[in-house]
Amino acid sequence: MKKENSNYIVRQPIRNAQKQTIGYEILYCGENLTFDETGAGKEFAAADTVYNFLTQNTGRALRGSLNFMTFTPTLLMKRTPDLFDRSELVIQIDDNVIVHPAALAVVQEYAAKGYRVAVNEFQFLPRYLGLLDTIDYLKLNFSAMSEKKLRDIIEIAHGLKKLCIAVNVDTEALYSLAEELSVDAMEGTCVADKLATKTHSSGYMQSNFFRLIVAMSREEPDIVEVERMISVDAALSYALLKLANSCYFARRNRATSVRQAIMTVGLSQLRQWVYLLSANNAENEMDKDSEEFLKLSLLRGTFCSELVRFAPGMPITKSDAYLMGMFSTLEYLIDAPLEEILAEIPVPEEVKAALLRREGKAGQLFELALCYERADWNGVAAATEALGIPASLLTGTYFACVDEVNTTWSQLTSPRPEGT
Repeated sequence: MKKENSNYIVRQPIRNAQKQTIGYEILYCGENLTFDETGAGKEFAAADTVYNFLTQNTGRALRGSLNFMTFTPTLLMKRTPDLFDRSELVIQIDDNVIVHPAALAVVQEYAAKGYRVAVNEFQFLPRYLGLLDTIDYLKLNFSAMSEKKLRDIIEIAHGLKKLCIAVNVDTEALYSLAEELSVDAMEGTCVADKLATKTHSSGYMQSNFFRLIVAMSREEPDIVEVERMISVDAALSYALLKLANSCYFARRNRATSVRQAIMTVGLSQLRQWVYLLSANNAENEMDKDSEEFLKLSLLRGTFCSELVRFAPGMPITKSDAYLMGMFSTLEYLIDAPLEEILAEIPVPEEVKAALLRREGKAGQLFELALCYERADWNGVAAATEALGIPASLLTGTYFACVDEVNTTWSQLTSPRPEGT
């Protein structure tokens, strides 16, 4: 059987010293994404793939945020940065651009127009020094450089008013070093882990919760609207499922979805429950870290529920897959171990096994979502092969989910209507 060529594109958060997400790095990779001096044909084919994808998607999934993207000489010569507004793009370049006179001239042209520029694997070498007036960000590989070299570069860079971003911060030691050296921002798996350890909060998404209160105040609430509002908040979904399956509402068949939980509790009790939560929530406003995790849980849930459609023989439903992704962040939103949390609600055993031990086909599906999120392309390849999911569908599906989540989040976090 002919092996399928697969090209992947994903975005990962970059967080500043105040633990705020300042933008997203756009990462792309695949079998034909090989950039080297001898592979001009491959480099052009790769650039063509990325260019075609961005042409179709920058107007939706990549709008409204600061995108850090590495441009190869071919992408620059194709004028790919024109697809982005200059307020939404940082043009990242590697050494292959710096030694390419025509491509470097394009970078300097964009910088003159107001685009920001970052250099990957920056070093104080002669060929880099002529660019210092053009460069805004220095990307430093913390997993490949000595502490002394990093310290020297950061000290000089800050003296020149340049911002330093630590990349590949994948261990506790590197995270501590990045903090010690006062980098301006960082990215890597440990950055997300550190966010997780400090997120614990029982607050709910404020503007969405307000709309839920308004919806429940109506004489005849719209059940579909109420279900949607609860479903986008992992902590709220968990709280309702726990309530519906408590002894007070003991039934022969336990509620395993938000819709079933609403029907079990009933509108009268649901209204009282929402008002009770609102009193507690008023003094427990959600911080930015919790919001970031809620947004991540919403993306995971949406992505997992879409992936189910392409995986033959999956033992869980689309709804189960959505809850699996949503609940994957619960231990960071609720101060308790995930095993203890899942014991409180009747999610399918396949979902529990997937979340706790990555077992079964559901576990492989969840692992696929996590690998894609982390840009672990080897893990993605192994998971798609095991599940029988066409790898070529992943990037389009992922960014369709990003677009859906961005739209939903914008609606849920927009200012409260005047007079309400």
